[in-house]
Amino acid sequence: MISRLRGTLLTRDLSTVEVETSGGVVYEVEVPLTVAERLPPEGAGIELRTVQVNREDSVALYGFLDSHERDLFRRLLTASGVGAKLALAMLSAFSARRLAQALAEKDLAALTQVSGVGKKKAERLALELSEKVRDLALAPDGAPGVPPGAEAAVSALISLGYSFSDADAAVRRVISEEDDLTTEELIKAALSGD
Repeated sequence: MISRLRGTLLTRDLSTVEVETSGGVVYEVEVPLTVAERLPPEGAGIELRTVQVNREDSVALYGFLDSHERDLFRRLLTASGVGAKLALAMLSAFSARRLAQALAEKDLAALTQVSGVGKKKAERLALELSEKVRDLALAPDGAPGVPPGAEAAVSALISLGYSFSDADAAVRRVISEEDDLTTEELIKAALSGD
């Protein structure tokens, strides 16, 4: 399995790129629009985190600029009825963090904005994936993760009646000021900030 690809960006368009490795091998990699927008110019060095998807009739490589995007892509593929093309469309419509938030919050209005996702599919995706992507919804785009206890603090605030987005914002505000607090300290600081 190919998990990373490092080389020179030869060509790029809205959905695919070609990367030449130092050994002279050129790989065609499909990328979501949110990644294509952030790519360097042709001829520049690049490193993509990749997911290789094998099907009976093809082998495809999907590329992302950070592990957060790749993790979400992999989790999307675990949902019934979601193939690589739909997962790519979802990551093209929203940043990885925003998509994870929409799934965690069960935001059907946002999910149905993705081409190929109707109301019933959005409901099923939210039901299947809301808990699986909650940690990715908390992490800022491009970040490897969140401080220990942040997810538990958000969950505690939700149980106290906060919406996911309000709880997430409150915990993020506290973390931006001091990031080495325990779960209990995070909850108290988030509650006192209101």
